[in-house]
Amino acid sequence: MGEKNNIPQIRFNGFDESWEVKKLGEIGFTYSGLFGKSKIDFGHGEGKYITYMNIFSNPITNVDITAPIEIDINQNEVEFGDVFFTTSSETPEEVGMTSVWLGSGKNTYLNSFCFGYRLTEELDSYFIAYLLRSFNTRKKITYLAQGISRYNISKNKVMQICISRPKISEQYHIGSYFQNLDKLITLQQQKHDKLVTLKKAMLDKMFPTEGADVPEIRFMGFTGDWDEEKLGDIGYTYTGLTGKTKADFGHGNGKYITYMNVFSNPVADNDITEAIEVDNNQNKVQFGDVFFTTSSETPEEVGMSSVWLKNCHNTYLNSFCFGYRPNIKVDNYYFAYLLRSTVIRKRIIFLAQGISRYNISKNKVMEISVPLPNLEEQKQIGSYFQNLDKLISLHQQEIQKLKNIKKACLEKMFV
Repeated sequence: MGEKNNIPQIRFNGFDESWEVKKLGEIGFTYSGLFGKSKIDFGHGEGKYITYMNIFSNPITNVDITAPIEIDINQNEVEFGDVFFTTSSETPEEVGMTSVWLGSGKNTYLNSFCFGYRLTEELDSYFIAYLLRSFNTRKKITYLAQGISRYNISKNKVMQICISRPKISEQYHIGSYFQNLDKLITLQQQKHDKLVTLKKAMLDKMFPTEGADVPEIRFMGFTGDWDEEKLGDIGYTYTGLTGKTKADFGHGNGKYITYMNVFSNPVADNDITEAIEVDNNQNKVQFGDVFFTTSSETPEEVGMSSVWLKNCHNTYLNSFCFGYRPNIKVDNYYFAYLLRSTVIRKRIIFLAQGISRYNISKNKVMEISVPLPNLEEQKQIGSYFQNLDKLISLHQQEIQKLKNIKKACLEKMFV
């Protein structure tokens, strides 16, 4: 790239000079992580070491995420502003991940599956942190990955990588921008996680626990015990797709609801269906039907349920689930979250049978008793969880938007 063209696609106002190109080895030097250690040396002592996953997961890392080890004057201590590189991973795309250390270096070491890099010229710590995670630099590092079942990089090869850098004032602007962007992502993630925790607590407390007639938390104005009914007494089951081969899927004017749609959503996503030929010999789903997964790798994931809330034609259920159709009036959202509540999930998990893979019998599921308040209280509870899930979804969307912005800027704000 010519000197005049050595500028990023997106740039802050007031900066127009070309960026300087240098090899990493020309502006710093490497040092090794911990060496000569065994398992008994870890987990105790007044020293600290920076873990592999800390470096892998974070462009910036600090003293809050370390593990204990005995002090050892023969090891290399880290210093503020040092850069760490992971040296090994299961895929080329994940090798050579970097993190800049912004903590104290007193009696603090680097784990043995990484190497350190110390700058000998002034670079803004946040700028170098995101530069090394930028689209172009990651491509260069990934290209150096060597291996078959596990991939490694040579620190000598990494030192041959050329990077482009502007003057320090522009570095500050870029580093600060990404720092603030990551803060926004973290704040949104924290809000999302709080709502997820709240939902989990409410799925426990807004439905009666084992042996109880009323829930711990209840909306104002509702009194009296809840009824209990066996699922088999208030509805009936039907099978998913039968007699199909791979050749039958992926085309046609019919649709089927996927296993992962059922597994992942208490209320099925109407847009997550796949094509299949219309077949009048199959059971068609209806608005208000409930779907149960029949098989999973763990007992905790078997019998996940989802309610279908769309009027549709020629739509079927996948063959790894069974359908259930209530024959009494219930609030659909109440039913959706009831079947994902702590008490009902425990009853379903108890039915899981298997060793390497777990299955449930739909006949056994029909023996499960479920608590039912009056319809008005059902609607209040269903609406509460529906709105809670909408909030969670909005935060997920905001997090994804911010991550997309960051990804685009990591490509366009560096040469």
